[in-house]
Amino acid sequence: MDSRTPCLIGIAQRTIREQPGPEPLDLWESVAREAAEDARLPPDRLGSIQIVWTDSWQYDSPVGRLAERLGAHPRHRAYSAVGGTAPQRLIGEAAAGIAAGEFDSALVAGAEALATRRAYRKAGEHAPWSHPADPKPPYGWERPPHPSALAHGLFMPVHTYPIMETARRARLGLTIEEEMSERARIMAPMTEVAAANPYAWRRTARTADELAADRRFVGWPYTRSTVAVLEVDQAAAVVLAGAGLADRLGVPEEQRIYLRGWAYAEDTWEVAPRPDLASSTAAGAAARAAFERAGLELGDMDALDVYSCFAIALRQACDAFGLDPCDPRGLTVTGGLPYAGGPASDYVLHATATMAGLLRARPGHGMVTGVGMHLTKHTCAVWSSEPGGRLGDPSPVHVAREVPVVSAYSGSGVVAGYTVAHGRDGVVEKGFAVVEVPGGRAYAVIEDEALATEAEQRELVGQEVRVSTDGKVNVARW
Repeated sequence: MDSRTPCLIGIAQRTIREQPGPEPLDLWESVAREAAEDARLPPDRLGSIQIVWTDSWQYDSPVGRLAERLGAHPRHRAYSAVGGTAPQRLIGEAAAGIAAGEFDSALVAGAEALATRRAYRKAGEHAPWSHPADPKPPYGWERPPHPSALAHGLFMPVHTYPIMETARRARLGLTIEEEMSERARIMAPMTEVAAANPYAWRRTARTADELAADRRFVGWPYTRSTVAVLEVDQAAAVVLAGAGLADRLGVPEEQRIYLRGWAYAEDTWEVAPRPDLASSTAAGAAARAAFERAGLELGDMDALDVYSCFAIALRQACDAFGLDPCDPRGLTVTGGLPYAGGPASDYVLHATATMAGLLRARPGHGMVTGVGMHLTKHTCAVWSSEPGGRLGDPSPVHVAREVPVVSAYSGSGVVAGYTVAHGRDGVVEKGFAVVEVPGGRAYAVIEDEALATEAEQRELVGQEVRVSTDGKVNVARW
């Protein structure tokens, strides 16, 4: 084996349930030291330090502050942008750097302390955390929302993802209740995995009937018990090294996990321009490329972790992979984002650390996928206890062509997908729709409370609506 062959040799995870807990910098340091100890690597020896964007706090120099804590002087440093694919892209960059001889070891770490932030807010206090950025940097979008999406207030995933869910539901001819029941049936086994995971945020097994009975809607038809739980205090880290360094450190062969292949692909950055709201071409393209690079197939996988922020992410991935959502291998090794925890951009790092631990205990192959933004960005990684394959690179293997967005529209149109926003008190606020119109698609809001309530009780996809506009915001009625 080439001495530069990258392998994962150190893992660490932490979940803090007592609030207020540590700040993100403390969590980064904790998991970094634990992962380095697991790798038998002195932290100050790290050649690369990379950190996943944290929503909890903006530091003046995230990587610099962690390196200082660790006494490290890495040649390579990186801080990611926002998105659920960020951990895998950093891991891919670390593996590529090791393979190219740019450095021989790398740490990828991530942490969120959003539960602690919430605790401080409820107490009317500001988080007393260190080294704040001044001025505060702009939010870490790779690309800001489309002006029309902003004008309609449609940029939160809790509203964009259910629009795609309703499009798929209508495509398959499912009733509203059938979709909810099927969602509960898919996600109930995930709660059992979380219950057995010591790092999971929600460790209570739930039956399908219990999940289906939940009517605490957020972005309808999604309920609180079936979407990612963001306000968590969690951290994870992995350490990668070249095989030569792993040999010198005395890392046993059974502790080394190899990235056999990975790939990245993109659907559209907005919901309305997506060629098909009900499916994901990019998810399938990423998986095919990753498996081809790994020299393996889906059937060779012993364990799977499919990104699960919302049910549509699971469903579109399973559709694209040809994977039964009730596959006996299960869809998650952690419990998924709704139950193990959805620490903003960081979840894939937890899934990777958990997968590595499983493959150490039971040699074989595993797949970990990631999703970013509005089902825009997709990664698929194949991990193995056996070396082989070829890494791949971050160049997208698929980029979707966009349907034009008509920002201001008056006239008739047909609903392509929709959702209804609910407040924290559970009350219907308004609806959001993507409407097929001449020349493309338009965003629209459903302001009439009676119509928004009606939209939850019958299928609105395919409904002809009347759209009016003030030049910025389109309003749909029927």
